[in-house]
Amino acid sequence: MSDELTPTAELTTAPATPQSIGDLKRKMQLTGTVKRVELYGAFVDLGIGTDAILHISQIGQDRVNRVSDVLKEGQSVEVWVDRVNPAQNQVILTMVEPVGVEWGDLEEGQVYTGKVIRLENFGAFVDIGAEKEGLVHISELSHDYVKHPSEAIRVGDEVNVKVLNFSKRKRRINLSVKALLERPVNEAPARSSSRVEESQDYYEEIEEPEDEPLTAMEMAFRSALGDNYQGSKGKKGPKKNNFRHKIRSQQEDILSRTLRHG
Repeated sequence: MSDELTPTAELTTAPATPQSIGDLKRKMQLTGTVKRVELYGAFVDLGIGTDAILHISQIGQDRVNRVSDVLKEGQSVEVWVDRVNPAQNQVILTMVEPVGVEWGDLEEGQVYTGKVIRLENFGAFVDIGAEKEGLVHISELSHDYVKHPSEAIRVGDEVNVKVLNFSKRKRRINLSVKALLERPVNEAPARSSSRVEESQDYYEEIEEPEDEPLTAMEMAFRSALGDNYQGSKGKKGPKKNNFRHKIRSQQEDILSRTLRHG
């Protein structure tokens, strides 16, 4: 059984002294020095001969209006590699610690070791290092009938779980403990249909956070673009998240060109 287990993904640690951009890997943790501060971010010296880009949106979990309020030239910072492109001699950094398991890493049938973080009447939530905790429905805790999750599992327990399915759009990961346990000869039929509905009700009550308001810089970009930027259906006023993505792509392009010609 142990050979089948895939432990929760861990962040990549850096070599003692990375020598070049070729030594860098995504999610690698590094210590750098702020070389230059701009309105849209900062350039960070990693000691590899290439200044890396730290965008204002990646300076921390909290909203940052001015880079200079947080970072100063010569300041030492702990960062992670978000993207690396040796062909373009470009490194994009983040000060937000990345999750160990991203949505793109998930596959049905994967096995993880996670920690039980809370119990509900309909099941247990398990942290496998992903952006969202996974749900082990009460019917997936044991081959035996379980009246309440606390009969089979406790908060703080480390458990091996199998990914049954997931949905990035619904931000839902369904896990199973039972799938990794030996099936008894005479397995009693599950009696949990009502609790399946209860878990569905729970998820329906969860609302996605609203988009954050545009920053002053993003509003300036929006004004500059004017009628040249249309929504997906040809109407003005695109969704904020799509617009913000376009702005940040343009800002990163400006940073990249500044880095190459600076």
